[in-house]
Amino acid sequence: MIQRYFSEIEKIISEFPNIRFYTLTQKVYNNCQGCISGSIVFDNNHRLDFVEVKNTDLEHKIKYRYHYMDDRQEIIFRYDNAPHHNHILTFPHHKHENNQIKLSNEPNLDEILLEITRLQR
Repeated sequence: MIQRYFSEIEKIISEFPNIRFYTLTQKVYNNCQGCISGSIVFDNNHRLDFVEVKNTDLEHKIKYRYHYMDDRQEIIFRYDNAPHHNHILTFPHHKHENNQIKLSNEPNLDEILLEITRLQR
């Protein structure tokens, strides 16, 4: 189950355009639980670092972080579910952008890559 989820993540990345290279690390805790992390470098030298802790028996991720930065490694945006902004309506889900904390639902990697594509245009 978790291996299938990891394979889907790798397929999403490998089929996406404008990616120069990527690295992935997978940790399998049991048949349904694991952690996948990676770094994706785009043609313009921007980079997305991400972590997902997933239990395939659950709809939502246990933990996630998608950190997108420019070629000087300055943050463009970051999505995560760290429980430290309990004043927002979508707690614990939120987005860091332009030194602000914004409302956010839990994104998936497809959505993050599409957002990056729109920003790179």
